[in-house]
Amino acid sequence: MIDLYTAATPNGHKVSIALEEMGLAYEVHALSLTRGDQKQPEFLAINPNGRIPAIVDRDAGDFAVFESGAILVYLAEKTGQFLPTEARARSRVIQWLMFQMGGIGPMMGQANVFFRYAPEKLPYAIGRYQREVRRLLEVLDRRLGEVEYVAGDYSIADMATWPWVRGHDWGGVAVDGLDNLQRWLRDVGERPAVIRGRSVPPSEAQPNEQALKDIRDKLLA
Repeated sequence: MIDLYTAATPNGHKVSIALEEMGLAYEVHALSLTRGDQKQPEFLAINPNGRIPAIVDRDAGDFAVFESGAILVYLAEKTGQFLPTEARARSRVIQWLMFQMGGIGPMMGQANVFFRYAPEKLPYAIGRYQREVRRLLEVLDRRLGEVEYVAGDYSIADMATWPWVRGHDWGGVAVDGLDNLQRWLRDVGERPAVIRGRSVPPSEAQPNEQALKDIRDKLLA
């Protein structure tokens, strides 16, 4: 049994999708990020960085794993699924997983912050991150013109990337003209395990103006 500590965010959905795809039994512990559950001592004992997601593998002596990419690799190796053992195929999956971890996630996160949450609208910052996100999505689109899934076969690289890319509108980035990317978004999004995993946990209510103000105040703190 896996204990999953998560919230309704792209990084959280990576792991719930993987757990569903791999058919692993898990128990959800939903954390409220606006309440600051991720900063409580009980959770910091699991993830010292105070971020979701994290897991505890009860079957492995309550072994804790944090960082979403590391969790995906751990689960893939635990189950022997979605991460090839052949060296070159494995490397391709890891390369595209790192592309998401080092590029897609951070850049889309910054685009979201400056476009959606920042207390002051800074056109230079908004434009910089939106342009970089679009460039990264174009890289993916070219890749997906050559292969069906990001690393060739469906893998943890797709599970890591899809939850971020599907939210491109939230950062104000269009995917017009990226037909291969749109095809991949649709195909991955129609997988039954992805449909189940993206609803774990149920989303917190959409932030109202007061909630957005609270987020802005925290950014300024």
